[in-house]
Amino acid sequence: MTVHPVILCGGSGTRLWPLSRTTQPKQFLRLVSGETMVQDTLRRFSADWFSPPLLISNEAQRFILAEQAREIGLPPKRIVLEPIGRNTAPAATIAALMLSQNAGETLMLISPADHLVTDGEGLCRAIADAKPLAESGHLVTFGVTPNIPETGYGYIRRGRAINNGPGHEVAEFVEKPDIQHARDYVSDGDFLWNSGMFLFSTTSYLAEIACRRPDILNACRTSLAGAAEETDFLRLAEAPFAAINGDSIDYAVMEQCERAAVMPIDVGWSDVGSWRALWQAGAQDDAGNLVEGDVIAKHCSQSYIRSDGPLVAALGLDNITLVATKDAILVTPMDNADLLGDVVHHLSNQNRPEGAHHLRVSRPWGAFEVLHQGPGFQVKLLTVNPGAGISLQYHNRRAEHWVVVAGSARVTRDSEVLELSTNQSTYIATGVQHRLENTTSEPLHVIEVQSGEYLGEDDIVRLEDRYGRVSVTE
Repeated sequence: MTVHPVILCGGSGTRLWPLSRTTQPKQFLRLVSGETMVQDTLRRFSADWFSPPLLISNEAQRFILAEQAREIGLPPKRIVLEPIGRNTAPAATIAALMLSQNAGETLMLISPADHLVTDGEGLCRAIADAKPLAESGHLVTFGVTPNIPETGYGYIRRGRAINNGPGHEVAEFVEKPDIQHARDYVSDGDFLWNSGMFLFSTTSYLAEIACRRPDILNACRTSLAGAAEETDFLRLAEAPFAAINGDSIDYAVMEQCERAAVMPIDVGWSDVGSWRALWQAGAQDDAGNLVEGDVIAKHCSQSYIRSDGPLVAALGLDNITLVATKDAILVTPMDNADLLGDVVHHLSNQNRPEGAHHLRVSRPWGAFEVLHQGPGFQVKLLTVNPGAGISLQYHNRRAEHWVVVAGSARVTRDSEVLELSTNQSTYIATGVQHRLENTTSEPLHVIEVQSGEYLGEDDIVRLEDRYGRVSVTE
């Protein structure tokens, strides 16, 4: 059977704040290689014996996901948009229903988009070894051989080997342990980290979910039947999907399944779920420091120090995470990762943008970056991709002044169309219909100066939009 990757691309990424944020979580960041984690995942499953992947995402992240897939030339089979997160079992159910409609009985490989695998070829060999098990009706999970007593992962205890092969029966799923139990599991040798990756046939999975959680299956069928087709996306019907009592694949199916199997892997896997995990995944210097960006580090040890913004000088730090972006700085002992959720929750309660957005915000047409703001004004740098353009729109409470600093722009201003080049500008009064387009093959950069009583992103009235956006904030 053909293997169809199903890549789970949602998630809020609060554990790596301030780099990872709600609108741009860790799967869309360059953390461990020159490409983003979702791009690394797409490449991992791009061999000829994999079908093009099915990507499960959400409304807020759909354009950045599509753009990052386009950047590396690996277009997906489809991007499916969940209206709200309901954990992994509903996502897998939607994928199984779609694949069974289009391809009959086939194998589906479930993988998160935000995990690190340093030995991609080794993982592919393990998937190939697991295919006969999945084709014979087993539901296979991949268990990572532990090298440290990790308390942040669930564990799987393997049972006897199946048909004297590399796969094993699952003897037990174990919740995240305390440190002593984790040490015992590592010493035992039969316990593996739960990677959250699975291989099974669509028929086997749908039979199990129908038996264990028919409510999930029925709601997913209804949501899929009412889905809205778009050029690049499939938007699931909201009401039936939102009504699902969500659950993970482990809880909904695997822990109750009589044909659960585990394939041990040792492929340099990490879920990169903390600053310590990211520090461990990188290239450390002789003092055990991982230093990135514009940083001066003196007499530091065992620390992760990174700046994506200003110059950072770090002196005498030990076992510290110090991360600076353009609008936020985190300083914490390496092992205080669990407290980050409290910080992000506080930012949300205070309606502070730093919890959700970077100063540079991706849009389907490119991006904008806030350069400066004050009472009654805001300055942005707009970057419009070749062939792209913002919607035809107007504002009720602000005016804008555009200055082209690089490239050529086509500007619609009510019934007037202007062609502007570098160092030329135009003024958009309140209420004037306007559009900015880049009709060239080079990026367009425009300084936008906003002025008015209110400068929020929700003061946008869209009249036409080539990207099908209905929300003013995207």
